[in-house]
Order: sequence, then C-alpha cells, then structure tokens
Amino acid sequence: MTAPTLAEFTDAASALRGVITQTPIDQSLYLSELLGVPVHLKLENLQRTGSFKIRGASYRLSRLTAEERARGVVAASAGNHAQGVALAAQQLGIAATIFMPLGVPVPKLLATRGYGADVVLEGATVETPLRLAAEFAERTGAVLIHPFDHRDIITGQGTLGLELWDALHDLDTVIVGIGGGGLIAGVAAAVKARAAADGRTVRVIGVQAENSAAYPPSLAAGHPIEVATTPTIADGIAVARPGDIPFEIIHDLVDEVVTVSEDDIARALLVLLERAKQVVEPAGAVGVAAILAGKVTATGTTATVLSGGNIDPLLLQRVVAHGLAASDRYMSLRIPLPDRPGQLAQVSELLAQAGANVIEVLHTRHGQGLQISEVILQLSVETRGAEHRAHVMDTLRGAGFDPMVVED
Repeated sequence: MTAPTLAEFTDAASALRGVITQTPIDQSLYLSELLGVPVHLKLENLQRTGSFKIRGASYRLSRLTAEERARGVVAASAGNHAQGVALAAQQLGIAATIFMPLGVPVPKLLATRGYGADVVLEGATVETPLRLAAEFAERTGAVLIHPFDHRDIITGQGTLGLELWDALHDLDTVIVGIGGGGLIAGVAAAVKARAAADGRTVRVIGVQAENSAAYPPSLAAGHPIEVATTPTIADGIAVARPGDIPFEIIHDLVDEVVTVSEDDIARALLVLLERAKQVVEPAGAVGVAAILAGKVTATGTTATVLSGGNIDPLLLQRVVAHGLAASDRYMSLRIPLPDRPGQLAQVSELLAQAGANVIEVLHTRHGQGLQISEVILQLSVETRGAEHRAHVMDTLRGAGFDPMVVED
C-alpha cells in the first residue's frame, strides 16, 4: 500500500482544525548540547487526552458513514488510543466500547470512562483486548477502530508531521517512538512529502523499547513478525507485531530503527522532568532516551516527539527513583555492623564527610544469616553521579565497613 499523499494529510489537518490542539515545539538546550545540533521537543504530551492518539481517532471516526456511526465503535488499547476514541465518539454522538488490559494505568482508565465509553478490562497485555475487540465487532456489528493498522488512523497521526515541518523550516532529522507503527508511518510520510515538495530531504528514525521490539527483526525479514515481548515500563508501545499497513510505509520511508533499555527510558523521564519541566509517560520519552543513550546521530536540526503524558503518579514515583539510580544519583546500601554503640554515628559521619545525603535509614537486628553480635544498617543515599558514588563507597570501605549496593 502506498503512503497517504500530501493532499490527504492536508485534508486531514483541515478536518481536525478545532478538534485537536496544535501543540508547542520547544527547543531543549540540554539535548542540543549533548547531540551537537539544535534539538526540539514536539510536546504532544500537552495534546487533548494527553497524547497524539486523538488525531488518528478523530479523523477515522469523522469519516464513518451515518450507518456506521449508528452501529457504534469498538477499540482496544492500553490507554491513549482508548481515550482518543472515547472523546472522538463522545463529540460525534457515537456509542463506544473499549477493551483495555488489566493493570492499565488508573488515570487512563478513569479518563476513558469519563469520556463516556463502556470499558471492559481483560488480559495482561494489549493483545488480548485486540482479539476481544475484533470478536465484539464481529458479534455486534460495531466498527472496529484499530489503534494503528488503518489508513485513516495513519493519515490523522501524520498531521503532526505537517506541524513539525511548518514550524522547523530547516528540519533535518525526526525521532519518533514506535509501537504498532501508526504514528511514525504518518509522520514519515507527511514530512518526507513536504520535504520533497520543497526540494529537500529529511531523515526519520524510529525508537522501540528493547523489551518489545518487533520492528528490527520484521524489517530484516521484509515482513511483519510477531515477537515474544517482556514487560516494559513503556506499555503504550508494547506491541508484539507490526501493523501490516504501517509496516509497508515504515519499510519504505523510515531510515533507521533503534532500541532503548528500561534504564534508558527511566533516565529520559528524569531528564525531561528536570531539564524540560515536562511530565511524559515512558512510551513518550523513548526518542529522548535514544539521544541520551547515544543511539542516534544527527547532522542538523532535530525534533523528537513526546508522544504522550498519561503516566500513573505511582509509576512516575517509581520510575524517577529508578532513573536516579540508573544515573548514579541514588543508591541503596546494606552495611553489616558489629552490635555496639557508636557504629551508626560513625557511618553517618563518614557519609557526611563524603558529601552524601541520607534519605532513609533502617537499623535492624533481625535478618537472615545475622550473628547475635551483628546488626544490619540499610541506607538510601543521594549521590551526584558515578564518580561521587564511587567516592562514597571508597570512604566507607576505607574505614573498615563492607557496604553492599542493593538493586531495586
């Protein structure tokens, strides 16, 4: 299948005017210095419903016939597509049923229900809701609104690419996260069509979480391949098999696909909070993660899409702690001590001398393998990076203690 044309993207942008928000584009001085070129953030985390998904969902539903609208719609999603479909259906007066996996982030669940959709929770990953939604459509006649494998969805998402090109006239590289592939397929087709119309070229780089990366093997094979996935904090892009339609576009138009680790993603969320003052969900931060991890190179003005901001506050708390640890700015220590007065004070004094900030302390005589004359001191310590972390450990060891780092 050929990619949507520039005229199709322009028509979609017109149809979505007043429905979506034209989100800001903000330059990141920190990432620009790191990459050596101007780096801009497309703040789609500030979009209506908190992600880019409202673009494709609204455009897809706007093109339904009156008969199709009367039958209602059904969708499956880990959260962002669900919210997009629910809001679009509410605005158009269409009944919506959404299948979501168990354990979906609470803010996404509550928002989807708040837009008036009937929500059904089932399955550990999005694959089960996808199957159930298809069965529901077959059984009831509702129109299945696939999250990425439909031309109208891809065209709607691609309006983001038009906004990028209009705002950044010297755009050279675009970095976009990939789940099923709808967003990057649309963005790649749109920006490359605009670039060609202006007699220029642009590179498009895709990023996947390495725990759920179906595109690298699929692109190598030349056709979509289903892969075994493992849990990832980037649940919004945890898709086991590429969509057939986006795959063809990505195969033809996307220049490179890289993967990032869970630690890379956690570091990216922390950087976005501290440096850009942006709250972003893990799936929305993979482009920044790729930059921080040195997975991409760029020769000119670069943009990456912060594709969503719907993160559960409890997950954010855990991810920030993990990101601090991954950046060598936080560590948990377990230190065996002889059970005599003054030991805790001595350790505290050593940490103060080393410039480490103690966040939490547990001093216990109860633990597996402890001798009667031993206690365990468990500490959570804030450090300033790898060099300072090593200095703290060396300070404790130099005083005769045997600290062990406890992994979270």
